[in-house]
Amino acid sequence: MTKTYRTRKRTVEALAPITLTLKPDEFTTIIGTSGCGKSTLLHIVAGLEQPSGGRVEIKGTPVVGPGRDRGMVFQSYTLFPWLHVQANVEFALRDTPLSKKERSDRAREYLDLVGIADFGTAMPAQLSGGMRQRVAIARALSYRPSVLLMDEPFGALDAQTRQEMQELLLQVWEAHRLNVLFVTHDIDEAIFLSDRIIMLTGRPGRVKLDVRPQIPRPRTVDVLTSPEMMTQKAELLTALREESQHRWRPQ
Repeated sequence: MTKTYRTRKRTVEALAPITLTLKPDEFTTIIGTSGCGKSTLLHIVAGLEQPSGGRVEIKGTPVVGPGRDRGMVFQSYTLFPWLHVQANVEFALRDTPLSKKERSDRAREYLDLVGIADFGTAMPAQLSGGMRQRVAIARALSYRPSVLLMDEPFGALDAQTRQEMQELLLQVWEAHRLNVLFVTHDIDEAIFLSDRIIMLTGRPGRVKLDVRPQIPRPRTVDVLTSPEMMTQKAELLTALREESQHRWRPQ
């Protein structure tokens, strides 16, 4: 697929032709320099934007807009501030055939999965950033999508909370296997979480690297200082630096 933005003054090619096939239950991360089209690619898969050329399919069904086969978690918490935690998750289930009790039970199930079942009656303003993002993840998972899309979901968190959320996400993914397409600027995060890492070139974004970290699962924070981690990180940082230097090189 491709993506081009056109205004009255100029045309910007955001994504050059990209072809990706995700294997079932695979955790794939997209990295690259700022402005390379990472979030654009994710939004096209989510159905929030349309590609200029090509198509996206989920299990053979073309993506024409947002759908319940895809859950989306943004960097901002996107919770309704006037609804308590339980109601925020239940809101995602409002158009399903579930009964009121079933929606309530489903919401509690996923709040328990992310470790905040005891905060069902709390308002978003009463929660820390990490807890709000737990609610957002629970809401995205509550309608049981086949693909979870995450656009730098931990980017606004402090380092300790971010690590806790990464570990939580791995636990959730290992317990309820599904495809995850994850965007981040953080190389350590990409390696720690992923089965597969796609690096995009600078704009227009195209695939520069497609690698699989050789780090066995299940993973704990101990792998962050392992030789395998250091080797993979050096490879990705070198490739990222090449793209950054190319971006600012005089033409």
